Amino acid sequence: MAGIPTYRWRLAPDGLATRRQLRALGLRPGGQDVVAQLERPRRRRGPLVAYLYEVGKAKPVRPMTPAKCAALAKANTARRVCPECGRDAGYVIPAELGMCTPCAYPEEQHAA
Repeated sequence: MAGIPTYRWRLAPDGLATRRQLRALGLRPGGQDVVAQLERPRRRRGPLVAYLYEVGKAKPVRPMTPAKCAALAKANTARRVCPECGRDAGYVIPAELGMCTPCAYPEEQHAA
């Protein structure tokens, strides 16, 4: 972002934090604008950028309601069910495969 202060990695002043750091403190940006950014240089690509927010203006994280908790549990369960065989795979099915491992690679299951 142009026009905001840029700091090198690990050299940001006190009172500023990234989203993850705010979350670890039980806070969220709360609609405030980005006040600065961190840049971490990389060898083969452009620098990694992390946006910084003022900790003093951050708001507490909203509590999880029972309805949100139920919806999240239902969504996570749906990510574990194979659309081919309909069984719970016991893990989140990779988007690249789109199905559980036994359905994606049936020939390897017979060889074992």
